[in-house]
Amino acid sequence: MLTGKKIVLGITGSIAAYKAACLCRALIKKAAEVQVVITPAGKEFITPVTLSALTQKPVVSDFFTANDGTWHSHVDLGLWADVMLIAPATAATIGKMANGIADNMLVTTYLSMKAPVFLAPAMDLDMYAHPATQQNLEKLKAYGNYIIEPGSGHLASNLEGKGRMEEPDTIVKVIEDFFEKRKEFAKKKILITAGPTYEKIDPVRYISNYSSGKMGFALAEECAYRGAEVILISGPVKLKTIYPGIKRINVESAKEMYQTATSYFPEANIGILCAAVSDYKPAHYLENKIKRQSGLLFSLDLTPNPDIAATLGKMKKENQVLMGFALETENELANAKEKLQKKNLDFIVLNSLKDEGAGFQGDTNKVTIMNVKGNATSFALKSKREVAKDIINVLSAGIKK
Repeated sequence: MLTGKKIVLGITGSIAAYKAACLCRALIKKAAEVQVVITPAGKEFITPVTLSALTQKPVVSDFFTANDGTWHSHVDLGLWADVMLIAPATAATIGKMANGIADNMLVTTYLSMKAPVFLAPAMDLDMYAHPATQQNLEKLKAYGNYIIEPGSGHLASNLEGKGRMEEPDTIVKVIEDFFEKRKEFAKKKILITAGPTYEKIDPVRYISNYSSGKMGFALAEECAYRGAEVILISGPVKLKTIYPGIKRINVESAKEMYQTATSYFPEANIGILCAAVSDYKPAHYLENKIKRQSGLLFSLDLTPNPDIAATLGKMKKENQVLMGFALETENELANAKEKLQKKNLDFIVLNSLKDEGAGFQGDTNKVTIMNVKGNATSFALKSKREVAKDIINVLSAGIKK
């Protein structure tokens, strides 16, 4: 999968820099073309001569060559690469990347990079666990970067814990898997709905639910990771979308989500309806704020919202696939199966509020995925990012059959 791939390998000032020689060799054995960019501190741990001998390319470290003034263009490197890999990535470099501090060639190249970026952190366990480092890593994830988690074991400080840079062969496998997965949904357009909807009562009040949008956004990111062009229709949430390949459309009400979904679905190959759409809305919108009247009861008449899943199920063509979600509190499997059939879905993802750690707001979920034949696969409680992988794996396998 790496034949002919152009890889910018960033090396920073960590004792783990010695592994960069093995990483270079492993990438080149896979027929990749490697260009090393190293920080000044990185050169204290491994020499440019070693790296140049392995890659057959001059190592880039400074903005220009001291003896003749030749300028090294970080912009050209950003356009040249198919992927950027920073291994090892120290806490200092991670902090600079997260906050745009372009004081060396490596960070400047990163800020100019058009290709996907992977980081393999390497540091002492306390540095890795520090809230500042974790916050910076979360920032980088939010920017669309991929983190290759460090392993646990004996560290240079003679302590034991998490902070060891992942081994070169494993890093190469991660990069290979990335390019393999990029082929999976290449040229596929996937429509995903996420988050809640707001149904206005008056200018200051609305009906909604507890959905955070995290599950839908995790699915959008997983599909984009696998090469899809994603249309993400999001209700009002606080989440950010920076991943390449995701076109985000913000809506507020169920009616707006319905209009947007029905507009974009005809051009999609796959629809994933993860949003927690309000089933009902106030029958009448009041132009002025409702005032409290002491001792008097207030009643609210509700009317049904349009059914997005049922409408798309009727619109669905033979070459389209539609997946829905069911959040249940009783008779879970029976209710999910009924929804699957009634709305002409190909798959349905069931989660139950009875399962601790599943449902709204949290970072974990526990799901059962059922296909149109009624076959169901259940998964253990996992992070929503991991659940998204399980869902897309089942979807992908089902499409291939």
